[in-house]
Order: sequence, then C-alpha cells, then structure tokens
Amino acid sequence: MKETRFERFAFQPFIIEAIKHLRFYKPTEIQERLIPSILRGESVIGQSQTGTGKTHAYLLPIIEKIDPSREEVQAVITAPTRELATQIYHEALKMIKHCPPDAVIHARCFIGGTDKQKTIEKLKKQPQLVIGTPGRINDLLREQALFVHKADMLVVDEADLMLDMGFIFDVDQIAAKMANQLQMLVFSATIPEKLKPFLRKYMENPKYVHVAPKQATAEKIEHILVPLRHRDKLKLLYDMLVAYNPYLAIVFTNTKKMADEVAYALNEKRLRVGVLHGDLTPRERKKIMKQIRDLEFQYIVATDLAARGIDIEGVSHVINYELPHDLEFYVHRVGRTGRAGYEGVAATIYEPSDYDALAKLEKMGIEFIQRDLVSGEWTDLPAWNQRSKRTKQAGEIDQLVKKTVKKPKKVKPGYKKKMKEEMEKQKKRLRRLKNK
Repeated sequence: MKETRFERFAFQPFIIEAIKHLRFYKPTEIQERLIPSILRGESVIGQSQTGTGKTHAYLLPIIEKIDPSREEVQAVITAPTRELATQIYHEALKMIKHCPPDAVIHARCFIGGTDKQKTIEKLKKQPQLVIGTPGRINDLLREQALFVHKADMLVVDEADLMLDMGFIFDVDQIAAKMANQLQMLVFSATIPEKLKPFLRKYMENPKYVHVAPKQATAEKIEHILVPLRHRDKLKLLYDMLVAYNPYLAIVFTNTKKMADEVAYALNEKRLRVGVLHGDLTPRERKKIMKQIRDLEFQYIVATDLAARGIDIEGVSHVINYELPHDLEFYVHRVGRTGRAGYEGVAATIYEPSDYDALAKLEKMGIEFIQRDLVSGEWTDLPAWNQRSKRTKQAGEIDQLVKKTVKKPKKVKPGYKKKMKEEMEKQKKRLRRLKNK
C-alpha cells in the first residue's frame, strides 16, 4: 500500500494501517495544524467550513490516546444530529476494526429514537469511546447507566449548530460530570458571541485554528442561476432534474411543509425521490439514510438540516428551490456537492424578490452563471444583474461628464444645446474607454 504522510505523527501501527485503507495520503490543513496539539493534550477550537477533514482531525488522536486496558469511558464525542453522530461512529469503527486482537477499543453510539431501556441493559460493560447526541448521553448519565467521571476528552462538533438547536445546556451538563482536567475539542463553522461564555467556562488558553476558505465554496462547483420568469416553479424544477439526469441531486427548501409538497409532486411524476427533514420519526430518518446510502433514490428533497453535519456521498447536483433566509446556509447547502476534488453543480431558481440576496452572495465571492432551460436544452444568458450594472455605469459616466463639461461664465443664446452636444460627445468617449 502507498506510504502516507500521516506516519510522521507517530500513530500506532493499527491507525496507520486504517489510514491507508481509508486512502488518506496527505493531512488536510486542519489535521496538520491540530493533530499535534490534540496528541499533546491541549484543548483546541477548530473553525473551518464543511469538507475540510475536521472529523479525522479529532478521531485519529483520540483513538491513539485511548488505553484499551482501561474498561471505562475515556472520550465523549457529541454531535447535534442523530445522522452526524451515526456518521462519526461509522468513521470510528472503520479505524478501530484494525485494532490488535489483544487491544480492542470498544465504541458505542447513543442517539435519541432508540430503545433507552435496551441501551441501559447493555451498559453493564462501559465503552471506552462514546459518540452520540447530547440529549441521549445526558439521559444515560442521569439514569446512572453511563459513567464519564474519568473521561478527560470531550468533542463538541458543529458547536454553532448545537447552540442554534438548544443543546449547549446538555453539553454543559455532560462536561460538568467529566474529569477535572478536561481536554475539550470544539469544532464549528462559526464562533457566535453566545457560544463564547461556554467556551471560557471549560477552556483556558485553547489553541485556536481558523482554516479560512480559499473561496466561499469548493473550486469545482458551477453556480447556475435559473430565472423563474412567471413559469410554474414545480414544472421548471422537474424539467431541470430531467435535463440534468444527476447521479444524485439534493433539492433544498426552507420549510418542512414545502419539502413535503415538492417531494410529493416529483413522486407523482415518477421520479425516485426521498425526503429528509426534522418532522420524520427516528425510524423514518434511519430508513431514509440507509436508502440514500444504498442509492435507492436519484433525488432527495431536504431542509437545511441535511446541509449541516450529514455527509451524503456522490451528490452531483444541488438545487436551491428557494434561497435560504440565512445566506450562510447557501455555502453549507452547495458544500454537499463538489467534494473531495470532484466537480459539482449548484443551481438556484430565482425571481426578482431574490435580487438583494444574490447581490450579497456575490459579495461573499460566489460567481454566478445565468442559464435557462428552453425545450430541454440549456442556454447561456447574460449576467443576471447586467441591467443594474449598465444603470450604475451610466450614473458614473453622467457624474464624470458633469464635472468636465461646465456651464460657461457668460451665457450666450443656444448654450444649453451646445452643452448637451458636448456632454453626449464626452459620454461616448468615456463609454469607449470603459469598454476597452
């Protein structure tokens, strides 16, 4: 197997073997900057966008530090959604399956929507690595089924989303029951002000690493704008999906109600569509995620829950049926495609009421191409804001001309006509210069 640059971190042989099986060759920037600090026992704050390799930035050193001979909880990893917790758990299993037979690490995943009593019965033997949602982990602590008082490593993944969803209180309760010398590893796309008191409570001089995106979204994503133009929106969406014929597409809506309506309409047109939002029961969500992994759907209709913390492989297209109210979520949504160096398409259906939002996204560094779908064929259009650019340019030219063509001190008959002619000449000259 190919050598890997992770070997210089001096991981145990079974971790290096796992890394090779995962086909990791070179550490990402956040892994490069945080793994040594975590191995040294330092608390860290890692701020980075989705798809930067942060999960393995903490999983690798945590698994390295767990002592298989101690049959007690040594590390706790918290995630805001069941799907993300399950995903982290599966990534952990991929590594610990390479453990030597006499030094096996036991990991367990605890999430809501599962039988709590059965979970408690199975906790006679404590796992060494706990992964789960804060609510369920806290439940098990209150029931005195899970014991974390000797655990000294705590991960808070997607911390800003934890805050938004109201889970920071549960995380606080878990942290308070853990070892006094607690190493806390916090990962977040943003660090909101309201999160800072929690961080100060448990972290003294943490190492802070901000991996600034080189651009707002991945390099190989093509951002397409499709004007609605008084057409039926569901019909346009259906035509776009048929024309793209994606490997896997996620259609984003802003509400659960709209997600259901769109999924129903597309299913009526015989497309293989799954729906993913917060109103699904735990059983339904688990079933949908399995169907997505088994490629039973070509299309998924989702709310922003799926844009954060859920890694759905093979997404070739993202369609914004509606632009998100919080424009940061545009970046999270389109980050589902164009991953690991692959190309991706992010298409947005827009109407005049979206102009302000589009202008803000362009200021964030998003470069849009405008296209329309005519009789099943894609046609390139001029820039969506070309008219406003022309108006702005005309205004600038008018201001320049007014400064250069001044009213004469002594006014003669017909001066207004002569001034107008002179201004028109100057305008033509300036337009020629601007267009060169």
